[in-house]
This record gives sequence, C-alpha cells and structure tokens, in this order.
Amino acid sequence: MEFIDTHTHISDEAFAGEEEAVIARALAAGVTRMIQPDVDSSERQKMFDLVQSRPDCLEAMLGLYPGSVHENWRDEIDAMLQYKDRKFCAVGEIGLDYHYGAEDAQYQKEALRAQFDLALEWDKPVNIHLREATEDFFSILNDYKGKGLRGNLHAFSGSYETFCRIQKFGDWYVGLGGVITFKNSGVGKAVADIPLDRILLETDAPYLTPVPHRGKRNESSMIPVIAAFIADRKNIPLQEVAEVTSANAKVLFNLS
Repeated sequence: MEFIDTHTHISDEAFAGEEEAVIARALAAGVTRMIQPDVDSSERQKMFDLVQSRPDCLEAMLGLYPGSVHENWRDEIDAMLQYKDRKFCAVGEIGLDYHYGAEDAQYQKEALRAQFDLALEWDKPVNIHLREATEDFFSILNDYKGKGLRGNLHAFSGSYETFCRIQKFGDWYVGLGGVITFKNSGVGKAVADIPLDRILLETDAPYLTPVPHRGKRNESSMIPVIAAFIADRKNIPLQEVAEVTSANAKVLFNLS
C-alpha cells in the first residue's frame, strides 16, 4: 500500500539529527514520497540539501511562508529566486496568516500575488497556508480566475461549503491531516462529503499529530492513521484511500 505525505517539515529543528530515522519509519509505514514545503531564506538551503540527499523519496517546494512575510518581503523573494533552477514540485508554502501576522496583512497579500504570478510563469501548482484570512484569500484568487492557477489548501480545516467554494476556481485539492481526527473537528465531519478525488494526505509534521497520538511529535509515518480515519468516515477500504490520494498527489505535483 502506497501513501504520499504532501506536506511534512523533515528539515525542521524538531528532527535535527534524526532525519534518516524519520524517513526510514515513514518508508516502513508505506509512505513512499514526502514533500517538503519551503519557509524562507533561513531554512531553505537545509531543506534543499536534505531533499538532494534522498531523491528516492523526498520532493521540494519553493516559496515564502506568510509568517515570514514582513516589510522586506521583496528581498526574501529575491533570495528565493536564486533557487528557481532547482528541482521543485510546487510554489509553497505560501498564503495568508492573520492569526499571528495581521500587522503584515498588506505585505502578505502583495507577496501572495507575486508568488501566484511566479507559479503561473513556472507552470507549478501552489501550496496554500490559510489562517483567519479566508475572504482576503478568495478576493485575490478571484483576480486569477481562468488563468490556470491550480493547487491545494494545505491543512484544510474549513467546511464543506468552503471546499465547494474553492472548486469554482479550477483544479484545486484540499490537504487533510491530523486535524480531521480531533474531537469536534468541523472538517472531520465534512470528510464524508468531500470527494476522495479532491483529497491529499499530509501530516504537517512535526505539528498537528493525529489522535490517538496527540502530545507526541508528528511524523510522516502517521499518514496511515489519517488515511484510516478517512476510510472509516467514508466507509471505504483503506486501500482505496491510499490509491486515490496518491494518484491525486502525482497528478497535482507532477510526480513520476
């Protein structure tokens, strides 16, 4: 059974010195591909070095995380562009986050537009981080409607109505992770209605550890726990969840 973790930070400090062990546990659990999101210039080289060391199972994204967007965001984009000739499968992790960064909202919106433009220029999907900024995100996305922008809402925690809303903008998926297993999770209830052919699996490790492992560090090896929850809510075989979500990831991220 093959799984793909479409969003995991194995180069994070939480895994320092344990990267190979973390990868080995994931592979043993059937997670054959792990996609590493980009954050900013302070972590980018480390992430690309890790991906380059394990091309058999790791993939990279290239992007500027909204939490790293400040007044100097253009300098960060320039630093990012130095990597544009590297192998990467998406522009991400990009987006809007007003929970901690509301004071930089205008800069975040400008940086998001700039990276949407790059994604179209490079013909890459986008990987979106969205927190407490839904209306501003859809306002920007509306300006790109019909231009071929495609991607996924990472760590999706919205309603079925929000899922339906993003579908109006073309080829869009939602990344489902540990949040769906949390008690009283709205998206956990929406899983039954979201079509399997629009779902990607992810962990966002080391964060958002699924039940029953909450309190522990999350890892890509926990992807089968998330997949099993989806299978149970949809009353379908785990094998089907593995096959369809992996196919979805291969199509969106152009994985061979």
